[in-house]
Amino acid sequence: MSLVRRIQHFVRNGHLVKFLAVGAASFAIDLGLLALLHEGAGVDLWIATPIAFLSSLVFNFLVQRKFTFQSDERAHVSFLKYGALVVFNVVATDVIVNMIAGTGQSYAIGKVIATVATTGWNFLLYKHWIFKSAPVADEHVDVTAVGTPSAGHRGDE
Repeated sequence: MSLVRRIQHFVRNGHLVKFLAVGAASFAIDLGLLALLHEGAGVDLWIATPIAFLSSLVFNFLVQRKFTFQSDERAHVSFLKYGALVVFNVVATDVIVNMIAGTGQSYAIGKVIATVATTGWNFLLYKHWIFKSAPVADEHVDVTAVGTPSAGHRGDE
């Protein structure tokens, strides 16, 4: 397979590329809503940060589940696992954003740092725990027509 074809295959089928694209859209929703709430509506940063974060996570869950990982796991099971990760991410993000803002830096810098930090562990947990695909059985699948003996199989058995 040529390098160009490998790259095309990775882009079309690669979980990481899809994960990052959905993550970028989620980040835009998160930062945009945070700015709208905090700067536009005057909501305190410690309240606006988790509201924006949770809103983007609902979008992220739905799109990652169906588009990125095409999970066949029961939605409520994935959602419970996702919820546990959300709790951790909300606390981590709120702490990071407010720590950075507390030093006199922009809350947006804290938001970027928090996003980079959570992205790494989120990908691994999404792929291997939250949206884990069922293991594929390593067995031969007979694709011959019904009633037609497959290779190595006699019709009179």
